[in-house]
Amino acid sequence: MFDLSGDPFVLFRSWLAEALVSEPVVHDAVALATVDERGAPSVRMVLLKDLDDRGFVVYTHFSSPKGRQMTRNPRAALCFHWKSLRRQVRAEGDVELVSDAVSDAYFATRARDSQLGAWASRQSDELGSRKELEDRMAAMAERFPDEVPRPPSWGGFRIVPERLEFWVDRDHRLHDRAEYRRTSDGWRGRLLYP
Repeated sequence: MFDLSGDPFVLFRSWLAEALVSEPVVHDAVALATVDERGAPSVRMVLLKDLDDRGFVVYTHFSSPKGRQMTRNPRAALCFHWKSLRRQVRAEGDVELVSDAVSDAYFATRARDSQLGAWASRQSDELGSRKELEDRMAAMAERFPDEVPRPPSWGGFRIVPERLEFWVDRDHRLHDRAEYRRTSDGWRGRLLYP
């Protein structure tokens, strides 16, 4: 089942492709865990928006709690769970900002209303009413009648895993687990007890 001498990103990409078929609406949903300045953990669901040979990319406002936490303590963990496939993948590692060019390119692919929403939202700040948010959206639509540029306070973070764990649900809780750790000369895989 697991190629312990292989590249775990190859396996991840194949599992993600299967999840796209079995869970088309939420195949890219992932729990992102960060810690604040006191060391208190925080976890929330986000969407995986890119995957490259270095890691997993998510986007957010830099001033949001997760943005501030990943900036101040650049370590994070991810957990993908595909219930229909009875599989999960965990990743842990360092966090880095993606380049402005990469953030700009992704932002340009978003629907116009999602682009305007990035300007209108003061992510995680207190909101007085739904009307306040709708008014801010209308104001942004007026401000940007044509092309919507990426807000300077919004962009991508790449989680660069040093550890990946693949888990397959099996009967009697005798699950299949494989761990891959990044080393100076590639990845080292091993099986784990359930």
